[in-house]
Amino acid sequence: MPAVIAAYNRGMPQPRLPLRLVFLAALAIGAVLALGFVVATLNNLLEFYQRIAALPLWLRAPLVVAGALLLAGIAWALWKLARPARTRSLASAPAPVSRDEVDTRVAALRERHVDTAALEAELTELDRRRDSGEFYVALFGEISTGKSSAIRALAPQAAPDVDVRGGTTRHVEHHRGLLRGGRELILADVPGSGEVDGLAREQLARDEALRAHAVVYLTDADLTRAQDAEIRWLAAFGKPTVLALNKADWYDAAERAALLERFRARYAKTLRAIVAISAGGSERHERVLADGRRERVERERLPDVDALTDALARISAAGTGALEAGREAAVLAEVGRRGDALARETAARESAESIAKYTRRAVVGALAAVAPGTDLLIQGALATGLVRELARIHGVAVREIDVEALLSRVGLTVRNTSALVLAIAGNALKAFPGLGTLGGGVLHAIAYGLVFDSLGRALADALAAHAALDAADIETRLRALLAEPARERVERVARIAFDAVRRADARDASTD
Repeated sequence: MPAVIAAYNRGMPQPRLPLRLVFLAALAIGAVLALGFVVATLNNLLEFYQRIAALPLWLRAPLVVAGALLLAGIAWALWKLARPARTRSLASAPAPVSRDEVDTRVAALRERHVDTAALEAELTELDRRRDSGEFYVALFGEISTGKSSAIRALAPQAAPDVDVRGGTTRHVEHHRGLLRGGRELILADVPGSGEVDGLAREQLARDEALRAHAVVYLTDADLTRAQDAEIRWLAAFGKPTVLALNKADWYDAAERAALLERFRARYAKTLRAIVAISAGGSERHERVLADGRRERVERERLPDVDALTDALARISAAGTGALEAGREAAVLAEVGRRGDALARETAARESAESIAKYTRRAVVGALAAVAPGTDLLIQGALATGLVRELARIHGVAVREIDVEALLSRVGLTVRNTSALVLAIAGNALKAFPGLGTLGGGVLHAIAYGLVFDSLGRALADALAAHAALDAADIETRLRALLAEPARERVERVARIAFDAVRRADARDASTD
């Protein structure tokens, strides 16, 4: 067998040059070309310099200035292109919103029959806490960082349940405690962030943190990127935030000092205070007895929260009135955000209902048209009504000339509607070959229904995205929807046409 292989190899054509020699030759040629380019560029620059130097001063100076400005502009443009894009993150400062603006948004939602009970309850709680004058502090942080233990240390009489397992807090609890000097505070024990399947509980924690006058962020180690984002998000509202390194007794003096120094380097200008505490609580460990047996022991750790108590006392020294601005801004920003989300959901639902209504009308109008050209007049009137109704739903004011210009641009005119309908009818036949057995009037109505369904979807999406009647975007979206109508849409419009035909047949039968 080796002899056969050798003979076969001898019969095959062999490469004339090794691959490495070809690579070296290509590399040499590239180096020569690069050197030639550099030499030519330097030669051109020297010639250009000599020509500039030969010019009189009154002409040379403006050219030099213009060249410098041009180079600076090119450098600025390259820097703008190369610079990473700024993205909105959790740590972004909330957009300021006033109480009147929030009340107006909630009232507008109520007029549209939207359930605003949760938003109104949040505003009621905002007013109640302001009027009570009580000092609210939310203990925030990831699971198993000792929030419940800190509550027990700050308010011993409350004695919340403490468990060494992570994620034992499932809802918000309030406990009354005392600061030095006898000032009362209300501590909110919130669910920990970072818990598996705990998104709803995390939202509870964030909401309570926004309602509080001050926030204590607990950690038992260096912060992750997610924790850093949470701290900066909380501090962005302008309310006092304290970073507390809990379980500080787990570290020796050098480790604790190094960790606190890292925190100060990052957050000295962001947070009100950075402290080290030991909230105590229970801990379990296992020890080996003399006879080799293992014994599980649970014991209490003594708390040391004086540094945190002092920080909270300094924050509350000026009274809750001085802290209301940050608390109110945080709550109003969140209520405004939720109100906007409800408004978008409501607009999407109302848009879908309006599109279905006008699609049905377009189908019925196409079936009812008897004289040539009357269907075009019917569809034109319906298209105008659809545009106006969707604009009203999305709060966009439109003029008659804008509506006419839009419909002309997207092709819903007397001149080209027929061609558009025929094209869509062809697509419908491709999706449902059986439709070819139907009468031409029914197929014509289905095509018209697809036109209005596509127009409505394109309009609603563009209005939601731009809050304006962007004709170019609407046309792009409409053409994409009409090019390949989804099977579900064709079926839905076909059912509308079939139902309309059956109702018409039933009316005719009853008349006879």
